[in-house]
Amino acid sequence: MTLATIDLAILAIYAVAIFALAQWVSRDKGGHKKDSTDYFLASKALPWWAIGASLIAANISAEQIIGMSGSGYAIGLAIASYEWMAALTLLIVGKFFLPIFIKNGIVTMPQFLEQRYGPSVRTIMAVFWLGLYVFVNLTSILWLGSIAVHTVTGMDQMWALAAIGVFALAYQLWGGLKAVALTDIVQVALLVAGGLIIAWLSLDKIGGAGGVVAGFNHLTTQFPDHFDMILDRASPHYKDLPGLSVLFGGLWIMNISYWGFNQYIIQRALGAKDLPEAQKGIALAAYLKLLMPVIVVLPGIAALVLVDGTIKPDQAYPEMMKLLPPGLLGLVFAALVAAIVASLAAKINSIATIFTLDLYAKLKPGNSEQHLVLVGRVTAVVAVIIGILTAKPLLGGAEQAFQFIQEFTGFFTPGIVVIFILGMFWKRATTAGALTAAIGSAVLSAIFWWLQEQAIFTMPFMNRVGVVFLLSLAAAVVVSLVAPQKKDVNVVSLEGVSYKTTTGFNIAGLGVIIILIALYATWW
Repeated sequence: MTLATIDLAILAIYAVAIFALAQWVSRDKGGHKKDSTDYFLASKALPWWAIGASLIAANISAEQIIGMSGSGYAIGLAIASYEWMAALTLLIVGKFFLPIFIKNGIVTMPQFLEQRYGPSVRTIMAVFWLGLYVFVNLTSILWLGSIAVHTVTGMDQMWALAAIGVFALAYQLWGGLKAVALTDIVQVALLVAGGLIIAWLSLDKIGGAGGVVAGFNHLTTQFPDHFDMILDRASPHYKDLPGLSVLFGGLWIMNISYWGFNQYIIQRALGAKDLPEAQKGIALAAYLKLLMPVIVVLPGIAALVLVDGTIKPDQAYPEMMKLLPPGLLGLVFAALVAAIVASLAAKINSIATIFTLDLYAKLKPGNSEQHLVLVGRVTAVVAVIIGILTAKPLLGGAEQAFQFIQEFTGFFTPGIVVIFILGMFWKRATTAGALTAAIGSAVLSAIFWWLQEQAIFTMPFMNRVGVVFLLSLAAAVVVSLVAPQKKDVNVVSLEGVSYKTTTGFNIAGLGVIIILIALYATWW
Protein backbone atom coordinates (compact mmCIF):
# COMPACT_ATOMS: atom_id res chain seq x y z
CA MET A 1 0.00 0.00 0.00
CA THR A 2 1.26 3.48 -0.84
CA LEU A 3 0.36 6.52 1.22
CA ALA A 4 -1.19 9.44 -0.66
CA THR A 5 0.62 12.77 -0.73
CA ILE A 6 -1.74 14.26 1.84
CA ASP A 7 -1.12 11.33 4.20
CA LEU A 8 2.63 11.73 3.91
CA ALA A 9 2.26 15.46 4.52
CA ILE A 10 0.22 14.88 7.70
CA LEU A 11 2.77 12.36 8.95
CA ALA A 12 5.67 14.71 8.20
CA ILE A 13 3.95 17.63 9.95
CA TYR A 14 3.37 15.45 13.01
CA ALA A 15 6.99 14.25 13.11
CA VAL A 16 8.50 17.72 12.79
CA ALA A 17 6.02 19.34 15.19
CA ILE A 18 6.34 16.78 17.98
CA PHE A 19 10.15 16.79 17.76
CA ALA A 20 10.25 20.60 17.85
CA LEU A 21 7.76 20.72 20.74
CA ALA A 22 9.80 18.21 22.74
CA GLN A 23 12.93 20.31 22.36
CA TRP A 24 11.09 23.55 23.19
CA VAL A 25 9.43 22.39 26.42
CA SER A 26 12.67 20.86 27.70
CA ARG A 27 15.00 23.71 26.77
CA ASP A 28 17.48 24.99 29.33
CA LYS A 29 16.30 28.30 30.77
CA GLY A 30 18.63 31.03 31.92
CA GLY A 31 21.72 28.93 31.32
CA HIS A 32 20.60 26.27 33.79
CA LYS A 33 22.12 22.91 32.93
CA LYS A 34 20.00 19.81 33.46
CA ASP A 35 20.72 17.82 36.59
CA SER A 36 19.44 14.31 37.27
CA THR A 37 16.20 15.57 38.85
CA ASP A 38 15.49 17.69 35.77
CA TYR A 39 16.24 14.86 33.36
CA PHE A 40 14.71 11.86 35.14
CA LEU A 41 11.85 13.50 37.10
CA ALA A 42 11.04 16.62 35.03
CA SER A 43 12.17 18.86 37.94
CA LYS A 44 9.22 17.48 39.98
CA ALA A 45 6.92 20.07 38.43
CA LEU A 46 4.55 18.08 36.20
CA PRO A 47 0.93 19.32 36.18
CA TRP A 48 -1.96 16.87 36.62
CA TRP A 49 -3.04 16.95 32.99
CA ALA A 50 0.47 16.06 31.82
CA ILE A 51 0.67 13.23 34.38
CA GLY A 52 -2.67 11.73 33.29
CA ALA A 53 -1.91 12.02 29.59
CA SER A 54 1.62 10.72 30.02
CA LEU A 55 0.46 7.69 32.03
CA ILE A 56 -1.78 6.67 29.12
CA ALA A 57 0.78 7.54 26.45
CA ALA A 58 3.38 5.40 28.24
CA ASN A 59 0.88 2.55 28.49
CA ILE A 60 -0.98 2.62 25.17
CA SER A 61 1.41 1.69 22.42
CA ALA A 62 1.82 -0.89 19.71
CA GLU A 63 1.29 -3.78 22.11
CA GLN A 64 -2.11 -2.30 23.07
CA ILE A 65 -3.27 -0.89 19.74
CA ILE A 66 -1.95 -3.67 17.51
CA GLY A 67 -1.78 -6.46 20.09
CA MET A 68 -5.05 -5.80 21.90
CA SER A 69 -6.93 -5.19 18.65
CA GLY A 70 -5.58 -8.56 17.55
CA SER A 71 -6.90 -10.11 20.75
CA GLY A 72 -10.23 -8.38 20.14
CA TYR A 73 -10.31 -9.99 16.70
CA ALA A 74 -9.48 -13.43 18.14
CA ILE A 75 -11.13 -13.32 21.57
CA GLY A 76 -13.52 -10.39 21.71
CA LEU A 77 -14.53 -7.79 24.28
CA ALA A 78 -13.31 -9.94 27.17
CA ILE A 79 -9.79 -8.65 26.55
CA ALA A 80 -11.09 -5.20 27.61
CA SER A 81 -10.88 -6.39 31.23
CA TYR A 82 -7.18 -5.45 31.11
CA GLU A 83 -8.22 -1.84 30.43
CA TRP A 84 -11.32 -1.53 32.59
CA MET A 85 -9.87 -3.22 35.68
CA ALA A 86 -6.77 -1.03 35.26
CA ALA A 87 -8.99 2.03 35.86
CA LEU A 88 -9.91 0.69 39.30
CA THR A 89 -6.29 -0.27 39.98
CA LEU A 90 -5.19 3.29 39.26
CA LEU A 91 -7.50 4.59 41.98
CA ILE A 92 -5.93 2.17 44.49
CA VAL A 93 -2.43 3.27 43.44
CA GLY A 94 -3.39 6.93 43.83
CA LYS A 95 -4.98 6.50 47.25
CA PHE A 96 -2.71 3.97 48.98
CA PHE A 97 0.67 3.72 47.20
CA LEU A 98 1.53 7.21 45.99
CA PRO A 99 1.27 8.78 49.48
CA ILE A 100 3.98 6.40 50.71
CA PHE A 101 6.28 6.90 47.71
CA ILE A 102 6.02 10.69 47.69
CA LYS A 103 6.33 11.03 51.50
CA ASN A 104 9.54 8.97 51.42
CA GLY A 105 11.04 10.87 48.48
CA ILE A 106 11.17 7.86 46.18
CA VAL A 107 12.64 8.44 42.68
CA THR A 108 12.93 4.86 41.39
CA MET A 109 11.34 1.58 42.40
CA PRO A 110 14.72 -0.07 43.11
CA GLN A 111 15.51 2.89 45.38
CA PHE A 112 12.41 2.06 47.43
CA LEU A 113 13.59 -1.55 47.70
CA GLU A 114 17.00 -0.49 49.00
CA GLN A 115 15.43 1.89 51.50
CA ARG A 116 13.21 -0.93 52.75
CA TYR A 117 15.32 -4.08 52.31
CA GLY A 118 18.91 -3.06 51.62
CA PRO A 119 21.21 -2.81 48.55
CA SER A 120 21.09 -6.48 47.50
CA VAL A 121 17.36 -6.41 46.70
CA ARG A 122 17.75 -3.07 44.91
CA THR A 123 20.50 -4.39 42.66
CA ILE A 124 18.79 -7.68 41.83
CA MET A 125 15.48 -6.03 40.95
CA ALA A 126 17.17 -3.22 39.00
CA VAL A 127 18.88 -5.82 36.79
CA PHE A 128 15.59 -7.71 36.43
CA TRP A 129 13.65 -4.59 35.40
CA LEU A 130 16.31 -3.59 32.89
CA GLY A 131 16.09 -7.04 31.29
CA LEU A 132 12.28 -6.92 31.21
CA TYR A 133 12.09 -3.41 29.80
CA VAL A 134 14.69 -4.02 27.09
CA PHE A 135 13.90 -7.58 25.99
CA VAL A 136 10.11 -7.63 26.47
CA ASN A 137 8.68 -4.11 26.49
CA LEU A 138 11.06 -2.27 24.17
CA THR A 139 11.31 -5.09 21.65
CA SER A 140 7.55 -5.70 21.56
CA ILE A 141 6.76 -2.06 20.81
CA LEU A 142 9.44 -1.92 18.12
CA TRP A 143 8.26 -5.15 16.50
CA LEU A 144 4.53 -4.44 16.54
CA GLY A 145 5.11 -0.85 15.47
CA SER A 146 7.15 -2.05 12.51
CA ILE A 147 4.29 -4.40 11.52
CA ALA A 148 1.93 -1.42 11.37
CA VAL A 149 4.34 0.74 9.37
CA HIS A 150 5.10 -2.12 6.97
CA THR A 151 1.41 -2.98 6.45
CA VAL A 152 0.29 0.60 5.84
CA THR A 153 3.25 1.95 3.85
CA GLY A 154 4.94 -1.12 2.36
CA MET A 155 8.28 -0.09 3.89
CA ASP A 156 10.62 -2.99 4.59
CA GLN A 157 9.82 -4.09 8.14
CA MET A 158 13.40 -4.02 9.41
CA TRP A 159 13.90 -0.50 8.06
CA ALA A 160 10.61 0.49 9.70
CA LEU A 161 11.77 -1.01 12.98
CA ALA A 162 15.02 0.95 12.89
CA ALA A 163 13.29 4.20 11.90
CA ILE A 164 10.83 3.98 14.80
CA GLY A 165 13.59 3.31 17.30
CA VAL A 166 15.82 6.13 16.10
CA PHE A 167 12.99 8.69 16.03
CA ALA A 168 11.78 7.78 19.54
CA LEU A 169 15.37 7.99 20.80
CA ALA A 170 15.99 11.40 19.26
CA TYR A 171 12.63 12.67 20.48
CA GLN A 172 13.42 12.15 24.18
CA LEU A 173 17.23 12.04 24.26
CA TRP A 174 17.84 15.68 25.07
CA GLY A 175 14.85 16.57 27.20
CA GLY A 176 14.34 13.43 29.30
CA LEU A 177 11.05 12.93 31.17
CA LYS A 178 9.94 16.53 30.73
CA ALA A 179 10.14 16.25 26.94
CA VAL A 180 8.15 13.02 27.09
CA ALA A 181 5.47 14.04 29.59
CA LEU A 182 4.69 17.57 28.39
CA THR A 183 4.27 16.47 24.77
CA ASP A 184 2.20 13.42 25.67
CA ILE A 185 -0.97 15.53 25.84
CA VAL A 186 -0.56 15.99 22.08
CA GLN A 187 0.22 12.30 21.59
CA VAL A 188 -2.84 11.20 23.58
CA ALA A 189 -5.12 13.67 21.79
CA LEU A 190 -3.96 12.22 18.47
CA LEU A 191 -4.30 8.67 19.76
CA VAL A 192 -7.86 9.18 21.03
CA ALA A 193 -8.96 11.12 17.94
CA GLY A 194 -7.46 8.60 15.54
CA GLY A 195 -8.84 5.62 17.44
CA LEU A 196 -12.34 7.06 17.64
CA ILE A 197 -12.28 7.87 13.92
CA ILE A 198 -11.36 4.33 12.90
CA ALA A 199 -13.93 2.84 15.30
CA TRP A 200 -16.66 5.17 14.03
CA LEU A 201 -15.92 4.61 10.35
CA SER A 202 -15.66 0.84 10.85
CA LEU A 203 -19.07 0.61 12.50
CA ASP A 204 -20.55 3.01 9.97
CA LYS A 205 -19.30 0.87 7.09
CA ILE A 206 -20.75 -2.28 8.69
CA GLY A 207 -24.08 -0.57 9.46
CA GLY A 208 -24.56 0.85 5.98
CA ALA A 209 -27.66 3.08 5.86
CA GLY A 210 -28.31 2.38 9.54
CA GLY A 211 -25.04 4.02 10.57
CA VAL A 212 -22.87 3.37 13.61
CA VAL A 213 -25.61 2.02 15.89
CA ALA A 214 -26.71 -0.51 13.27
CA GLY A 215 -23.09 -1.52 12.74
CA PHE A 216 -22.59 -2.17 16.44
CA ASN A 217 -25.85 -4.11 16.66
CA HIS A 218 -24.76 -6.19 13.66
CA LEU A 219 -21.51 -7.12 15.42
CA THR A 220 -23.26 -8.11 18.65
CA THR A 221 -25.79 -10.20 16.71
CA GLN A 222 -23.38 -11.91 14.32
CA PHE A 223 -20.61 -12.50 16.88
CA PRO A 224 -22.34 -12.76 20.28
CA ASP A 225 -19.46 -14.80 21.72
CA HIS A 226 -17.16 -11.83 21.09
CA PHE A 227 -19.20 -9.73 23.53
CA ASP A 228 -18.89 -11.96 26.59
CA MET A 229 -16.80 -10.23 29.25
CA ILE A 230 -16.52 -13.34 31.44
CA LEU A 231 -15.56 -16.43 29.44
CA ASP A 232 -16.70 -19.88 30.52
CA ARG A 233 -14.60 -23.03 30.42
CA ALA A 234 -16.03 -24.08 27.06
CA SER A 235 -14.42 -21.07 25.36
CA PRO A 236 -11.24 -21.86 23.39
CA HIS A 237 -9.78 -18.68 24.89
CA TYR A 238 -10.47 -19.57 28.51
CA LYS A 239 -6.75 -20.23 28.96
CA ASP A 240 -6.04 -16.54 28.22
CA LEU A 241 -8.94 -15.06 30.22
CA PRO A 242 -10.10 -17.66 32.74
CA GLY A 243 -13.57 -16.56 33.77
CA LEU A 244 -13.88 -14.77 37.09
CA SER A 245 -10.10 -14.57 37.50
CA VAL A 246 -10.28 -11.33 35.54
CA LEU A 247 -12.32 -9.86 38.40
CA PHE A 248 -11.07 -11.66 41.49
CA GLY A 249 -7.83 -13.44 40.56
CA GLY A 250 -4.48 -13.06 38.90
CA LEU A 251 -5.36 -10.01 36.80
CA TRP A 252 -5.29 -7.94 40.00
CA ILE A 253 -1.71 -9.01 40.65
CA MET A 254 -0.67 -8.09 37.12
CA ASN A 255 -2.42 -4.72 37.24
CA ILE A 256 -1.09 -3.77 40.67
CA SER A 257 2.43 -4.65 39.59
CA TYR A 258 2.12 -2.73 36.32
CA TRP A 259 0.43 0.44 37.56
CA GLY A 260 1.84 0.59 41.08
CA PHE A 261 5.42 -0.63 40.92
CA ASN A 262 6.44 -0.21 37.28
CA GLN A 263 9.11 2.45 36.80
CA TYR A 264 8.08 3.76 33.40
CA ILE A 265 4.50 4.18 34.66
CA ILE A 266 4.86 5.42 38.22
CA GLN A 267 7.73 7.75 37.25
CA ARG A 268 5.18 10.18 35.81
CA ALA A 269 3.32 10.50 39.11
CA LEU A 270 6.58 10.82 41.04
CA GLY A 271 7.36 13.85 38.86
CA ALA A 272 4.36 15.77 40.28
CA LYS A 273 4.87 18.89 42.37
CA ASP A 274 2.83 17.36 45.21
CA LEU A 275 0.52 14.45 46.09
CA PRO A 276 -2.86 16.06 45.23
CA GLU A 277 -1.54 16.98 41.78
CA ALA A 278 -0.37 13.40 41.22
CA GLN A 279 -3.74 12.02 42.35
CA LYS A 280 -5.62 14.30 39.95
CA GLY A 281 -3.45 12.97 37.15
CA ILE A 282 -4.19 9.40 38.27
CA ALA A 283 -7.95 10.09 38.17
CA LEU A 284 -7.69 11.49 34.62
CA ALA A 285 -5.78 8.39 33.52
CA ALA A 286 -8.48 6.14 35.04
CA TYR A 287 -11.18 7.73 32.88
CA LEU A 288 -9.02 7.50 29.78
CA LYS A 289 -8.55 3.78 30.49
CA LEU A 290 -12.34 3.33 30.46
CA LEU A 291 -12.36 4.74 26.94
CA MET A 292 -9.50 2.65 25.56
CA PRO A 293 -11.48 -0.52 24.57
CA VAL A 294 -13.53 1.59 22.15
CA ILE A 295 -10.28 2.65 20.51
CA VAL A 296 -8.27 -0.58 20.59
CA VAL A 297 -10.69 -3.52 20.95
CA LEU A 298 -13.74 -2.53 18.92
CA PRO A 299 -11.81 -2.10 15.63
CA GLY A 300 -10.41 -5.61 16.10
CA ILE A 301 -13.92 -7.05 16.43
CA ALA A 302 -15.10 -5.03 13.42
CA ALA A 303 -12.29 -6.59 11.38
CA LEU A 304 -14.19 -9.90 11.56
CA VAL A 305 -16.64 -8.37 9.08
CA LEU A 306 -14.50 -5.95 7.10
CA VAL A 307 -11.25 -7.86 6.61
CA ASP A 308 -10.39 -11.21 5.06
CA GLY A 309 -10.72 -13.81 7.82
CA THR A 310 -7.39 -15.46 6.95
CA ILE A 311 -5.26 -12.71 8.51
CA LYS A 312 -3.27 -13.18 11.70
CA PRO A 313 -4.79 -11.40 14.72
CA ASP A 314 -2.00 -8.83 14.99
CA GLN A 315 -2.69 -7.75 11.39
CA ALA A 316 -6.29 -6.75 12.17
CA TYR A 317 -5.72 -3.09 13.09
CA PRO A 318 -3.24 -2.30 10.27
CA GLU A 319 -5.62 -3.94 7.79
CA MET A 320 -8.49 -1.82 9.10
CA MET A 321 -6.41 1.29 8.51
CA LYS A 322 -6.28 0.43 4.81
CA LEU A 323 -10.03 1.06 4.64
CA LEU A 324 -9.57 4.74 5.49
CA PRO A 325 -9.65 7.39 2.74
CA PRO A 326 -6.61 9.61 2.05
CA GLY A 327 -6.21 12.30 4.69
CA LEU A 328 -7.94 10.31 7.40
CA LEU A 329 -5.43 7.51 6.87
CA GLY A 330 -2.63 9.98 7.47
CA LEU A 331 -4.26 11.24 10.66
CA VAL A 332 -4.91 7.76 12.09
CA PHE A 333 -1.46 6.58 11.04
CA ALA A 334 0.09 9.62 12.73
CA ALA A 335 -1.91 8.73 15.86
CA LEU A 336 -0.55 5.20 15.79
CA VAL A 337 3.00 6.44 15.31
CA ALA A 338 2.41 8.93 18.14
CA ALA A 339 1.40 6.12 20.49
CA ILE A 340 4.40 4.01 19.48
CA VAL A 341 6.86 6.88 19.86
CA ALA A 342 5.43 8.10 23.18
CA SER A 343 5.52 4.66 24.74
CA LEU A 344 8.98 3.88 23.39
CA ALA A 345 10.27 7.19 24.75
CA ALA A 346 8.79 6.33 28.16
CA LYS A 347 10.53 2.95 28.24
CA ILE A 348 13.82 4.41 27.03
CA ASN A 349 13.77 7.13 29.70
CA SER A 350 13.02 4.65 32.48
CA ILE A 351 15.73 2.26 31.33
CA ALA A 352 18.17 5.17 31.47
CA THR A 353 16.85 6.20 34.90
CA ILE A 354 17.20 2.76 36.49
CA PHE A 355 20.62 2.01 35.01
CA THR A 356 22.05 5.43 35.89
CA LEU A 357 20.62 5.96 39.38
CA ASP A 358 20.28 2.39 40.63
CA LEU A 359 23.37 0.72 39.17
CA TYR A 360 25.94 3.18 37.77
CA ALA A 361 25.64 5.83 40.51
CA LYS A 362 25.95 3.11 43.16
CA LEU A 363 28.99 1.48 41.59
CA LYS A 364 30.69 4.81 40.85
CA PRO A 365 29.54 7.38 43.41
CA GLY A 366 30.63 11.01 43.40
CA ASN A 367 29.99 11.84 39.74
CA SER A 368 28.59 15.23 38.78
CA GLU A 369 24.94 15.69 37.90
CA GLN A 370 25.84 16.45 34.27
CA HIS A 371 27.89 13.23 34.09
CA LEU A 372 24.88 11.21 35.28
CA VAL A 373 22.71 12.82 32.60
CA LEU A 374 25.33 11.87 29.99
CA VAL A 375 25.36 8.27 31.24
CA GLY A 376 21.58 8.22 30.99
CA ARG A 377 21.72 9.35 27.36
CA VAL A 378 24.36 6.77 26.44
CA THR A 379 22.28 4.08 28.14
CA ALA A 380 19.25 5.14 26.09
CA VAL A 381 21.19 4.76 22.84
CA VAL A 382 22.51 1.32 23.78
CA ALA A 383 19.05 0.12 24.85
CA VAL A 384 17.51 1.11 21.51
CA ILE A 385 20.26 -0.61 19.54
CA ILE A 386 19.73 -3.83 21.53
CA GLY A 387 15.97 -3.58 21.03
CA ILE A 388 16.32 -3.16 17.26
CA LEU A 389 18.67 -6.14 16.97
CA THR A 390 16.61 -8.52 19.14
CA ALA A 391 13.00 -7.62 18.22
CA LYS A 392 12.63 -10.04 15.31
CA PRO A 393 14.35 -13.06 16.94
CA LEU A 394 12.20 -12.68 20.07
CA LEU A 395 8.81 -11.80 18.58
CA GLY A 396 8.91 -12.75 14.91
CA GLY A 397 7.08 -16.04 15.51
CA ALA A 398 4.49 -14.85 18.05
CA GLU A 399 0.83 -15.32 17.02
CA GLN A 400 -0.64 -12.82 19.50
CA ALA A 401 2.09 -10.55 20.81
CA PHE A 402 -0.09 -9.10 23.58
CA GLN A 403 -0.62 -12.55 25.08
CA PHE A 404 3.10 -13.31 24.69
CA ILE A 405 3.95 -10.20 26.72
CA GLN A 406 1.46 -11.01 29.46
CA GLU A 407 2.58 -14.65 29.66
CA PHE A 408 6.24 -13.93 30.31
CA THR A 409 5.78 -10.76 32.35
CA GLY A 410 3.63 -12.93 34.61
CA PHE A 411 6.71 -14.94 35.60
CA PHE A 412 7.85 -12.08 37.82
CA THR A 413 4.84 -9.95 38.74
CA PRO A 414 3.71 -12.11 41.72
CA GLY A 415 7.05 -11.69 43.48
CA ILE A 416 7.15 -7.97 42.75
CA VAL A 417 3.74 -7.40 44.30
CA VAL A 418 4.66 -9.47 47.38
CA ILE A 419 7.88 -7.51 47.94
CA PHE A 420 6.26 -4.10 47.67
CA ILE A 421 3.06 -4.84 49.58
CA LEU A 422 4.95 -6.39 52.50
CA GLY A 423 7.57 -3.66 52.31
CA MET A 424 4.98 -0.93 52.62
CA PHE A 425 2.53 -2.43 55.07
CA TRP A 426 4.35 -5.08 57.18
CA LYS A 427 7.31 -3.95 59.29
CA ARG A 428 8.55 -7.48 59.99
CA ALA A 429 9.26 -8.27 56.30
CA THR A 430 12.99 -8.97 55.88
CA THR A 431 15.58 -8.96 53.14
CA ALA A 432 15.64 -12.77 53.12
CA GLY A 433 11.86 -12.83 52.80
CA ALA A 434 11.96 -10.39 49.88
CA LEU A 435 14.62 -12.39 48.04
CA THR A 436 12.62 -15.57 48.64
CA ALA A 437 9.56 -14.00 47.04
CA ALA A 438 11.51 -12.61 44.07
CA ILE A 439 13.39 -15.80 43.26
CA GLY A 440 10.54 -18.10 44.25
CA SER A 441 8.10 -16.30 41.96
CA ALA A 442 10.30 -16.82 38.90
CA VAL A 443 11.12 -20.45 39.78
CA LEU A 444 7.52 -21.45 40.55
CA SER A 445 6.24 -19.75 37.40
CA ALA A 446 8.84 -21.52 35.30
CA ILE A 447 7.90 -24.89 36.83
CA PHE A 448 4.18 -24.38 36.16
CA TRP A 449 4.97 -23.22 32.61
CA TRP A 450 7.18 -26.27 31.95
CA LEU A 451 4.51 -28.64 33.29
CA GLN A 452 2.03 -27.07 30.91
CA GLU A 453 4.40 -27.27 27.94
CA GLN A 454 4.89 -30.98 28.69
CA ALA A 455 1.09 -31.43 28.96
CA ILE A 456 1.56 -32.76 32.51
CA PHE A 457 -0.51 -30.09 34.23
CA THR A 458 -2.56 -27.31 32.67
CA MET A 459 -3.32 -23.97 34.30
CA PRO A 460 -4.31 -20.68 32.62
CA PHE A 461 -1.46 -18.22 33.04
CA MET A 462 -3.68 -15.71 34.85
CA ASN A 463 -4.57 -18.36 37.44
CA ARG A 464 -0.90 -19.30 37.62
CA VAL A 465 -0.09 -15.68 38.51
CA GLY A 466 -2.62 -15.78 41.35
CA VAL A 467 -1.42 -19.12 42.72
CA VAL A 468 2.26 -18.14 42.52
CA PHE A 469 1.44 -14.86 44.30
CA LEU A 470 -0.16 -16.72 47.22
CA LEU A 471 2.72 -19.21 47.44
CA SER A 472 5.36 -16.47 47.23
CA LEU A 473 3.52 -14.42 49.85
CA ALA A 474 3.38 -17.38 52.21
CA ALA A 475 7.07 -18.15 51.67
CA ALA A 476 8.11 -14.53 52.26
CA VAL A 477 6.12 -14.33 55.48
CA VAL A 478 7.49 -17.64 56.81
CA VAL A 479 11.10 -16.77 55.98
CA SER A 480 10.71 -13.30 57.53
CA LEU A 481 9.40 -14.82 60.75
CA VAL A 482 11.92 -17.67 60.92
CA ALA A 483 14.95 -15.56 59.97
CA PRO A 484 14.48 -12.03 61.41
CA GLN A 485 16.54 -9.16 60.02
CA LYS A 486 20.08 -9.39 61.46
CA LYS A 487 20.91 -5.75 60.94
CA ASP A 488 18.81 -2.66 60.80
CA VAL A 489 17.44 -1.39 57.52
CA ASN A 490 15.71 1.90 56.99
CA VAL A 491 12.14 0.72 57.26
CA VAL A 492 9.93 2.85 55.03
CA SER A 493 8.31 5.48 57.19
CA LEU A 494 4.53 5.54 57.37
CA GLU A 495 4.63 8.32 59.94
CA GLY A 496 2.75 11.32 58.64
CA VAL A 497 1.44 9.43 55.60
CA SER A 498 -2.20 10.32 55.03
CA TYR A 499 -4.51 8.25 52.87
CA LYS A 500 -7.16 10.94 52.95
CA THR A 501 -8.02 12.13 49.44
CA THR A 502 -9.78 15.22 48.15
CA THR A 503 -13.50 15.38 47.49
CA GLY A 504 -12.78 15.65 43.78
CA PHE A 505 -10.72 12.46 43.77
CA ASN A 506 -13.40 10.62 45.74
CA ILE A 507 -16.16 11.72 43.36
CA ALA A 508 -14.02 10.72 40.37
CA GLY A 509 -13.37 7.32 41.95
CA LEU A 510 -17.06 6.73 42.60
CA GLY A 511 -17.78 7.57 38.97
CA VAL A 512 -15.27 4.99 37.78
CA ILE A 513 -16.82 2.31 39.99
CA ILE A 514 -20.37 3.06 38.78
CA ILE A 515 -19.28 2.92 35.13
CA LEU A 516 -17.48 -0.39 35.67
CA ILE A 517 -20.53 -1.95 37.33
CA ALA A 518 -22.67 -0.84 34.40
CA LEU A 519 -20.23 -2.20 31.81
CA TYR A 520 -19.90 -5.63 33.40
CA ALA A 521 -23.64 -5.87 34.12
CA THR A 522 -24.33 -5.16 30.43
CA TRP A 523 -21.75 -7.47 28.85
CA TRP A 524 -21.40 -10.21 31.44
